[in-house]
Amino acid sequence: MTNPLAGVLGLDYARVAEVVGLLAARGETVAAAESLTAGLLTAALTTVPGASAAVRGGLVVYATDLKHRLARVPADLLAAHGAVHPEVASALASGVRDVCGADWGLGLTGVAGPDPQDGVAPGTVYFGIARSGAATSHRFDIDGDRHAVRSGAVRLAIDHLHRALTT
Repeated sequence: MTNPLAGVLGLDYARVAEVVGLLAARGETVAAAESLTAGLLTAALTTVPGASAAVRGGLVVYATDLKHRLARVPADLLAAHGAVHPEVASALASGVRDVCGADWGLGLTGVAGPDPQDGVAPGTVYFGIARSGAATSHRFDIDGDRHAVRSGAVRLAIDHLHRALTT
């Protein structure tokens, strides 16, 4: 099966479908808090028929204040480090997991470019993943324009969630 959104993002649609299928088979759910991807990750997950069994929802927290208000990222963390930081990615993942009542939480923050943000270079992406109260983050440096950075972040998030579900 092909999917137009998967093609636009350069996603392996079979991998996305496998992730949703693994979640559903385990009776688990996922939610995402997205900054630089502005909902693209959640949109990709929900392209799979039957995604409602596994996807609880998502938060688009493009503005820094919304990271705190909606995703429960501590205000002092944002004040100390800015919106693009590994701890913010972890906090986004934990916050959305709690807010949406999901088993898994995913958080994406970064700089798509073309200009730096708060001294952080374009292409810098942090991905957070949370489950059962434990959250971790990963840094990626993605080359290219805004589209390449944003779509690359979605692909990496799908791959990391797949890895977490299969190891």
